[in-house]
Amino acid sequence: MKTGTKPQRHRGTKKKMKKTKKNTVLKTCVAKAVNLGGLVDYAADSVVSKTIIDKPVGTLTLFAFDAGQGLSEHQAPYDAVVQIVDGIGIMIVNGKQIKSPCGSVIILPANVPHAVKAKQRFKMLLTMIRS
Repeated sequence: MKTGTKPQRHRGTKKKMKKTKKNTVLKTCVAKAVNLGGLVDYAADSVVSKTIIDKPVGTLTLFAFDAGQGLSEHQAPYDAVVQIVDGIGIMIVNGKQIKSPCGSVIILPANVPHAVKAKQRFKMLLTMIRS
């Protein structure tokens, strides 16, 4: 699948077109059952991410947080869903700390500050819906 990394040109002109949005799919997951937690490994003192799918309408990104790591407070213009797939994560949504064990789901509303902390190693799937 094309990712739109090269500028395109209109036929018959020299005008460059803007880059197209990503259209990425992790082939490992196409038309087969895959262990979600096994798609990304933990790394010492790090946050590791792997994009599973990135389309104009949304993304699925898998994260592995080592103990003591996190994502600082930020906001996104779209709703997002976090699913914990391994361990226990701490989500902070609009200043409220939420302990999130494996199997839990949290909706992060658009334009609301949120952060992620890992007191222990954990993995999460982030689904960003762009609409």
